[in-house]
Amino acid sequence: MSKLKISIAGGSGYTGGELLRLLMTHPQVEISQVTSERFKGKPVARLHPNLRKRSELKFSSLSELENCDVLFLCLPHKSSSKKINEFLGIAEKIIDLSGDFRLNNADDYKKWYGEEHPNEEFLGKFVYGIPELHREEMKNAKLISSAGCNATAVILGLYPLYKNKIIDIKKSVAEVKVGSSESGNESTPASHHPERAGCVRSFMPTGHRHTGEIIQELSFGEKIDFNFSATSIDMVRGVLATSHVFLNEDLDEKDIWKIYRKEYSGEPFIRIVKENDGIYRYPEPKLLAGSNYCDIGFEKDRNSNRVVVISAIDNLMKGAAGQAVQAFNIMNGFQETTSLEFTGLHPV
Repeated sequence: MSKLKISIAGGSGYTGGELLRLLMTHPQVEISQVTSERFKGKPVARLHPNLRKRSELKFSSLSELENCDVLFLCLPHKSSSKKINEFLGIAEKIIDLSGDFRLNNADDYKKWYGEEHPNEEFLGKFVYGIPELHREEMKNAKLISSAGCNATAVILGLYPLYKNKIIDIKKSVAEVKVGSSESGNESTPASHHPERAGCVRSFMPTGHRHTGEIIQELSFGEKIDFNFSATSIDMVRGVLATSHVFLNEDLDEKDIWKIYRKEYSGEPFIRIVKENDGIYRYPEPKLLAGSNYCDIGFEKDRNSNRVVVISAIDNLMKGAAGQAVQAFNIMNGFQETTSLEFTGLHPV
């Protein structure tokens, strides 16, 4: 079987580097081009030093992109949506890792992004990129939009409870703690080391755009209210989502466990963490660095009908490049876990 010709548009950032790392070991892939306008002509290993002696590729510009089988888009916000027709002339299959096509309708996009969509006729044409929710659609998809990292952690943590309609859909709250790599590799005053080191900083207590994805994917045809906040912490990689939901009926932890097991028992990258003791009895993003796993745990409040759901991912992997490669494998009929078998490190 001949290898698929792959290109990455916008490969100088952290997500582009992770895609390169993963796809270089993929047995069915030939990486053709990687673009960067700022670093055109420079070796990719200059920007991604972990790839030294692994790749001789050099960055090219977007204007130099040649036809390929699958095009990954790791471009800044609005770049994909403005050039989508041009990109469709380059590749039959596209996986976009920006937020441009995650929402299915223009009204939601305007609400959460604060502006009109540049190419709204494409909204709803992309399969939303969480494989655990949309695997069957991905098998025949030409267009996939990778999910936001914070949204991924929250949605995977809560999906079984919303799907089985056992919680109050008008009363849910989630808060994520995120590492610095989520904001990309461009420096800002907030990323300056004296300002970032040791921080626990609320940066989006309300109005985070990923809220729209969460509502879209957990609504199951009903109108739900969802409250979401985001906090920066002193970590490079990782998302830890803590979600508070309230049961409609009297269930014990064993009943809740059965619901999670029913939904996720066959999922290669979902791990249910439910232990009685030890420092790792709840999900911990530190353990997931470099892996494509989502660890999910929960605890029922013995004094109320509240359930606290804790979910953790590596934002650059299950929240970005890893999940995109997982979707790529599904859309092309490959083993879903190909190039994604790394388990993470302990200790680290």
